[in-house]
Amino acid sequence: MKEFQEIARWLENRGAIHSIPRVETLPAPKFMMNGVEHVSFSTNNYLGLASHPRMIAKAREGLERYGVGNCESRLLGGDLEIYDALERKLAEAKGKDCALLFATGYLTNLGVLSSLVKTAQFARIYGYRAKARHSYAFFSDEFNHVSIREGIRLSGADRLSFRHLDLNHLDSLLKASEASTKIIVTDGVFSQDGDIAPLPELLQVAERHDAMVYVDDAHGTGVLGASGGGITEHFGVSSERLICMGTLSKAYGAIGGFVATDRHIGEILRLTCSAYGFTSTLPPDQVYAVSEAMDIVEDEPERRRRLWENQRYFVESMAGLPYRLVSTATPIVPVLIGDEVLTGRLSDLLQAEGLHVDSVKFPAVAKNRGRLRVILNAGHTREQIDRLVAVFRVRAIAPSCHEFEDFSAERIGSGGQHPRGLDTALA
Repeated sequence: MKEFQEIARWLENRGAIHSIPRVETLPAPKFMMNGVEHVSFSTNNYLGLASHPRMIAKAREGLERYGVGNCESRLLGGDLEIYDALERKLAEAKGKDCALLFATGYLTNLGVLSSLVKTAQFARIYGYRAKARHSYAFFSDEFNHVSIREGIRLSGADRLSFRHLDLNHLDSLLKASEASTKIIVTDGVFSQDGDIAPLPELLQVAERHDAMVYVDDAHGTGVLGASGGGITEHFGVSSERLICMGTLSKAYGAIGGFVATDRHIGEILRLTCSAYGFTSTLPPDQVYAVSEAMDIVEDEPERRRRLWENQRYFVESMAGLPYRLVSTATPIVPVLIGDEVLTGRLSDLLQAEGLHVDSVKFPAVAKNRGRLRVILNAGHTREQIDRLVAVFRVRAIAPSCHEFEDFSAERIGSGGQHPRGLDTALA
């Protein structure tokens, strides 16, 4: 006990332990916090579906028919037909043979990535004997989500990290590997940077080395592509080498995760994946809501159109200001600040203006790469975006101070500009 108390006090004294904001309503994108109305520029509810009347009505229908929870493993008595129906719908949306539902997206990555490498081991229980020894290796982008990294670690297989989006580095690692099964793993949209993985080129690399590609399309599903199909629709690619993971808690506005893949892999995962078979799955009302969300995405394309219009408007409005935008490829548009203290202070100033923007610092990103992660939403108005840009503009033109100049230019990185005088404005 004393060890934990000592460490907690040490972290608290250094500002590492901070309070989590408590909210009275969920952002859509306006919400109430401490009795004051705020506008969220951090919600993953990209299309505003979480509070859509059709979603609420469908969830209520599921509640009235099935109650509030499943309370069973699907391998026992909890495999309702509605789960199969939603899995077929998700598989079709991703252009795959089948899909598997999980309670959360995080659990999906932990379960699938840790289970894939156990296929031959599981089959040996039934007398399977491989003609050659199986060995596995994962090749993971260094900026992948923590759930990916933890799933790979739990697998016990060899794991190698390649530099962010550096396909030459990936190619060299694959070439040097002697594993019989090689699995490239990447985010589709990287959650802290907002850039998109070059999926066609990744598949070409996979072809050269007879590898598989596992893509976490959490932030692309419902957002990217002509109809919201995600990263595969965005690039117009398909491959039997490809396994697509996605979440239901972002653009689809509910909860849960899924993996879409070819049938033979899907059936193996139903047997080997503990995160699928040894826990309850989604409450039935969420299944109803997700299925309705997929229909709404198709029926109301204007939501996705407004999302991208708002993204472009914000990017254009920031163009004349001395800030570096980490990426402008998706609705995640991080504004790079650099120093962690200044990042937190600017976030506090925005909150004081009724604007909530995530302050992303180490360990979520590298030291001295702090950023304000602006996430655009289909429900944002131009006035709300203008308010956000106005705060950035006012703070950027405050009188300069040598302290900020001394440490910020190098930390923000080559080619990037920094907001001059932010230290004075934030003091």
